[in-house]
Amino acid sequence: MIKEVKIIGITGGSGSGKSTIARKIAEIIPDFVFIPQDNYYRSAEYINNEKITAYNFDHPDAFDSDLFYNHLQALKKGKSIQMPQYDFVNHKRKDVFVEVQPRPLVVIEGLMILTNPVVRELIDLKLYVDTPDDIRFIRRLQRDVKERGRTVESVISQYLEVVRPGHYAFIEPTRIYADLIIPEGGYNDNALEALLPFIKQIAAS
Repeated sequence: MIKEVKIIGITGGSGSGKSTIARKIAEIIPDFVFIPQDNYYRSAEYINNEKITAYNFDHPDAFDSDLFYNHLQALKKGKSIQMPQYDFVNHKRKDVFVEVQPRPLVVIEGLMILTNPVVRELIDLKLYVDTPDDIRFIRRLQRDVKERGRTVESVISQYLEVVRPGHYAFIEPTRIYADLIIPEGGYNDNALEALLPFIKQIAAS
C-alpha cells in the first residue's frame, strides 16, 4: 500500500525540452509513473495538413481537463487509472487504453498543466522549462515532419497562427506558478544537477 504519492509537473512551450527532463528523472529514479498531458487531447479527426488550424491544439480547451484531473487525483490516492492513448497522425483518441498502477512518484508533462488551478494544487514540485522561441520552433518542425507526417508548410502555418499566440496567451503566464525555472530544458547540465536533489527529496518524502 502506497502511503503517499508525490507529483512532479513539467511544463513549458512546445519543443522546450520537457520530455528530456522526464528522461533525466528516469535515469535517477526509475520507479515512477509518467503521464503525458498530450494523451488527454480531445479528438479532432476532421482536420488534416491543409486545414491544420481548424482545431486549436494550443488552447486549454483542447484537453479533456476533467479526465486529466480525475486521473491525477486517483493516482494521488493510490488508485490505478486507464490512461488514454492519442493518435497524432489522425488527430484522435485511440480505442485502446493503458492501465497505469500508482507509484510513490508521478511525473506529469505538458503544455497546459499549470493553467488549471485544481491541477496545480495536486502538484508537489512545479517545473517550467524556458527555451528560446527559435530553438523550440526548430525542434517542433523536426518532430512534426518526422514523427507525425506533417508538411513543412502546415507546421509553419500552425506555428504562426495558433502555437505562438497560444504560448504567450496561456503557457508563458504560468511561469509565475513554477517552483523552479530550467533554462534550455534537458540540455542544461548545470540546471539539472541543481534540480536532482530536489527531485530525490520529493521522491523520498
